[in-house]
Amino acid sequence: AGECRNLQNKLAKAAAGDAFIVQGGDCAEAFDAFNANKIRDFYRVMLQMGLIVAFGGGVPVIKLGRIAGQYAKPRSGDTEKVGDVELPSYRGDNVNGAEFTAAARVPDPQRLIRAYNQSAATLNLIRGFSSGGYGSLNRVGAWNLDFMAKSEEGESYMDIAQRVDEALMFMSACGVDVHSPQMMTTEVYTSHEALLLDYEQALTREDSTTGKYYDCSAHYLWCGERTRQLDHAHLEFLRGVGNPIGVKVSDKSNPEDLITMIKAFNPDNVPGRLTIIVRMGAQKLRQHFPKLLQAVKDAGLVVTWQSDPMHGNTETVQGYKTRRYENVRAEIEAFFDVHDQMGTVPGGIHLEMTGDNVTECIGGGSNVESTDLESRYHTHCDPRLNAEQALELAFYVASRLRSRRMAAQLNN
Repeated sequence: AGECRNLQNKLAKAAAGDAFIVQGGDCAEAFDAFNANKIRDFYRVMLQMGLIVAFGGGVPVIKLGRIAGQYAKPRSGDTEKVGDVELPSYRGDNVNGAEFTAAARVPDPQRLIRAYNQSAATLNLIRGFSSGGYGSLNRVGAWNLDFMAKSEEGESYMDIAQRVDEALMFMSACGVDVHSPQMMTTEVYTSHEALLLDYEQALTREDSTTGKYYDCSAHYLWCGERTRQLDHAHLEFLRGVGNPIGVKVSDKSNPEDLITMIKAFNPDNVPGRLTIIVRMGAQKLRQHFPKLLQAVKDAGLVVTWQSDPMHGNTETVQGYKTRRYENVRAEIEAFFDVHDQMGTVPGGIHLEMTGDNVTECIGGGSNVESTDLESRYHTHCDPRLNAEQALELAFYVASRLRSRRMAAQLNN
């Protein structure tokens, strides 16, 4: 509960422009991908992205992983069909199996127990990395992944790492303790979509210090586009827990419904309590987002605005579900542009990404072509950015934050 409150205070700073959220991880975690090396590689990419945005953008970064619980997935259809065979949809490893067989698609409650055990172990490992020195600023050069070493993004990252090392040497020469806890530790919070309410309720506890209820399955939970309806159980559950929460909205959302939903989730208008995660696609975002921003601004409501540039840009190429890097970046660009025009604050990004060298999204500096999709397409659900593509976006975000900071300084 205390960690959740600390996170909410940080998210309040992001709403005011004094911090920025970098949230990312698997579309859906997989049981067979659960091992220390994969968790470590994801953790390293999160640290790298955080450093790039903090160093280049000049703001503290809130690192929020889609990890240690992101096992369930909403699906647009109850069934899926391959050839003449139609089976129940795969709904995440904590419900059923991804294999296209009748046996695998039968829901199994034992999967919930396995998901809990693996989530707890993942969280413990992340806490160990964060407090045990792995995330120390004295190790920034060691965070680079081996396959990234000779890439343009990897080299750009190492340039930042060298400059951080030089800054630490200077600080040490000035008498600053570069081995203090602030320099040696970091914070990476966990998050997932609160989809399976029976599971979430089972992990909800009353905090003895405040009397509030907290969902202890994660620090931060979000409600998806398909489950955020005002008269549905997901909204009712999430508005009753003390965790900071997010809600995804698309171009289908109108200003009046958004205002009603914000007031339902956050009736006391507490800063940091609610993050609105915008997922529209670049063109639709430029058309629809300004109306939502203006309505919230006029209503005097405090929310943290975050861009999800992934879900509005999914397409099928050569039989593979994929996303084009240029479309993902274009939506982030539109997100910043609209905020600049409206005088509002871009609070963060929310990505589906991995520390693995996958070929699931087309384009970017890694030059993944449509013909490359089959070579390392490992996702169980939606396509993820690989580490190189994720870092490329981090550099772009840092450049936009730096431009905003310089413009603010000129205006002052």
